[in-house]
Amino acid sequence: MLIKTDVLIIGSGAAGLTAALELADKFNVLIISKETLVDSSTWYAQGGIAAVLAKEDTTESHIKDTLIAGDGLCDEKAVRFCIENGKSAIDWLINSGVTFTKNDTTNDFHLTQEGGHSHRRIIHAADATGKEVSDSLAAKVLKNKKIRILENHLAVDLIIEEKKCRGAYVFDKKKEEVLSISAGATVLATGGASKVYLYTSNPDGASGDGIALAWRAGCELSNMEFNQFHPTCLYHPDAKSFLISEALRGEGAKLKNYKGNQFMEAYDSRKELAPRDVVSRSIDAEMKKTGNDNVFLDISHKDSDEIKQAFPTILKKCLEFGFDITKDPIPVVPAAHYTCGGVKTDLNGQTNLKNLYAIGETSCTGLHGANRMASNSLLECVVFAKSSAESIKLNFDSEIIDLPNWDNSKVIRAGENIVIAHNWDATRRLMWDYVGVVRSNNRLEMAKEKIKLIFEEVENFYKNYEITSDFIELRNLVLVARIIIESAIKRKESRGLHYTIDYPELKEKAIPSNLSKDSVRF
Repeated sequence: MLIKTDVLIIGSGAAGLTAALELADKFNVLIISKETLVDSSTWYAQGGIAAVLAKEDTTESHIKDTLIAGDGLCDEKAVRFCIENGKSAIDWLINSGVTFTKNDTTNDFHLTQEGGHSHRRIIHAADATGKEVSDSLAAKVLKNKKIRILENHLAVDLIIEEKKCRGAYVFDKKKEEVLSISAGATVLATGGASKVYLYTSNPDGASGDGIALAWRAGCELSNMEFNQFHPTCLYHPDAKSFLISEALRGEGAKLKNYKGNQFMEAYDSRKELAPRDVVSRSIDAEMKKTGNDNVFLDISHKDSDEIKQAFPTILKKCLEFGFDITKDPIPVVPAAHYTCGGVKTDLNGQTNLKNLYAIGETSCTGLHGANRMASNSLLECVVFAKSSAESIKLNFDSEIIDLPNWDNSKVIRAGENIVIAHNWDATRRLMWDYVGVVRSNNRLEMAKEKIKLIFEEVENFYKNYEITSDFIELRNLVLVARIIIESAIKRKESRGLHYTIDYPELKEKAIPSNLSKDSVRF
């Protein structure tokens, strides 16, 4: 079956929804979503959005903080572009129906401070900012007659003709069939790849789909070794991927070990407000020193009514597992949270393939460098989605061609799915054990050999059997894992989120790690 559209957007988080709304005034837009329209990493984001909104704050200060967090690897042009457009992005969200929390007395927007920020500049909707943004934008999308939505669909591969993207093959999960979608422009907005790790704050869909699609199509990737681990995810066997927002530390929460002792000062003078990579490594070191599986985050010394008002979602979730955060410390552990690298693009989201764009966590503009500043991610989604929409309007390819149907005549239906379940688990455990918060040459080389075997088994399965949605995700996950490992091996220094015991020092010059199919053969 062939579907034609002006613009195809793969992914429905903040970046994808923003791009759709910005493009719908001129084009027919088709959004495909793996699950429901709002099932994305955006929906789960708690803390807020960083922007210069306070009188005492400045653009230059936000830029400086971001550059420091990026540990020398940020592209200053990208940083400046994003932050200078921060206020207009917030205004656009407000005009789109997003309701942010205000101070009770002044009616000004309530701003919080997070690790690495020198001022209070995090605008938020209580502790469920992502949900508010996602729900508001989705409601607006659903009302727009120029935007069509296909839920429970995921992309299999992009269709490339003479270094020009013509659309994508898309799997209908309910009908179990592959569609051909032809488009004048295609936008990858699938989020990151943190599901490649065993422990993550991300939803199940964060399997690196857009990054894998782009690689197979011939796109360049950049800085894939920089995987941000959020320092504080709820540690409980039944608490699946629940993030304890950085905002708690911004409001005075303290990290403690099993003896109840604060320990951050021993690792960094900024203590709990150090950047995420520093805090994550500090927690990792403390756990290894004490032999414990977790540490604790304690905000119980604050006024209980203030806690209840500021963090209702976290309070409710922790109560489900027997922790009253107004009285009890919260057991926490670092978990994979954000993919700082991705598909290499310019400031308009343009990849090295014509008609193909990447935005949000899928992309790598140079904004984040070697470590993402807290709460810059949702800002990035809006700013770069808007700039990519403008670029598409200026450079739209009106030639929307007929595409061939998906050919599955040479494959058979798989009789069992053990290869999927086994390799999914093996990949995520491998990445956690060998390519985690602290790395080494030996572990990375072992990971390289192990992932090569999994990759070959998965690709052989792909050639011989009909695909399923689980297998599509597995194929993408394994490929991205292999790319992360390759990138990590190539970086012979410790910088930002990439820390290796074999190269603990920082090289004098910061160089992005760019990979392509021409430079690395899988």
